[in-house]
Amino acid sequence: MAPQHSAPVLIASDGKTETLRKLGNEHLETMLQSLVHAHPEALPIAEIDPQFVGALAICRELQLSGAGAVDNFLITPTGLPVMVECKLWRNPEARRAVVGQILDYARVLSRWSVADLEREVRVRTKRGLFEHVRERFPETDEASFCDAVSHNLRVGRFLLIILGDGIREGVETLVEFMHRHAGLNFGFGLVEFPIYELANGEQILVPRVLARTTLITRHVVELPAGQLIGDDVQAEDGTVVDPDQEALKDERRSFWQEFLSHYLTLDDPEQMTPGAPRMGYITLPFPAPSGSSWLTVYRVKKSGELGLMLSSHRNSPGEAAMLAVADDWDEIRPLLAGDASLETDRYGRPRIGEARFFGNLEDPAVRRAGFDWLADRTNTYVNVLRPRVRDAVANAA
Repeated sequence: MAPQHSAPVLIASDGKTETLRKLGNEHLETMLQSLVHAHPEALPIAEIDPQFVGALAICRELQLSGAGAVDNFLITPTGLPVMVECKLWRNPEARRAVVGQILDYARVLSRWSVADLEREVRVRTKRGLFEHVRERFPETDEASFCDAVSHNLRVGRFLLIILGDGIREGVETLVEFMHRHAGLNFGFGLVEFPIYELANGEQILVPRVLARTTLITRHVVELPAGQLIGDDVQAEDGTVVDPDQEALKDERRSFWQEFLSHYLTLDDPEQMTPGAPRMGYITLPFPAPSGSSWLTVYRVKKSGELGLMLSSHRNSPGEAAMLAVADDWDEIRPLLAGDASLETDRYGRPRIGEARFFGNLEDPAVRRAGFDWLADRTNTYVNVLRPRVRDAVANAA
């Protein structure tokens, strides 16, 4: 038998009790949309993904090209989008269809630019996206906000919430479906949001997270010699942290911060650059759907090796673009110059990149030489490969 919840009982200060009546009618979906838009703080976002806490309600019924309109669109002051789809759960077909629907919304949004999002928000609200954010958080920097939104759109970093009045049956099936079909970097929450009414007409919301995805990602970069650089992104579960590992991560961040701030200059004004990570590599996203293509720039600290390579997700538009680039290698190789090479990895996929050994990168002179070389090669790879990835994706569409 599926778990059930009895109606809440209100115990007043005088000892009298009142069993609350649960609202439920054909207009409840619209009511849920209105409540989310007016009171976004009622969403249990902190229990799903704390990075999205503080999301601001931007508009209802945001049109997403041919996929339809998402019920509620929100965004954090740090540029993280949140999409909420409100549904009644009496119809089994609706329960199954809503998952595919919100996945379609996410895939469309991942192909948008900031300009696309700005346009549709302005159509719905007569105001731009940043105007909404600045109204609530006037100290927000517009350029940083737009850069963050652009990056999150490219890599598909969203939070998707399916909100229902009383989700009971089929929860496990829905979550399994999400895990099988999720091709983006989004988080997902399945939330029950019943509304109870007091005798005086006041309402009580009882949000409850029924399921959520936990993204514990293992990033592995395989170098030409077969060496691996791996970094775990741990769940926020209170795990004890190794001080030596933390020191190494801090050193990595300092290394990449120096490179990004003082050495790397890109000719391409549209190329996003990352923040300084606590990892052995950085990634520069290329224009392929769902963040499926990027340039990996790495360091192997022990050997003093620096390098870079074109990377992609397997069986993705980014991989198809990489294959197209490999097919044009005779034309591309002279443009990349340097020690650029085309090899085949253990999976039979092309590996385009190069590396150089510099030795002790703690030595200031060696470090400067390494950074100068890496900055020049990174700029060249972006100039040559980024437009070809974009064109290959467009040609395959």
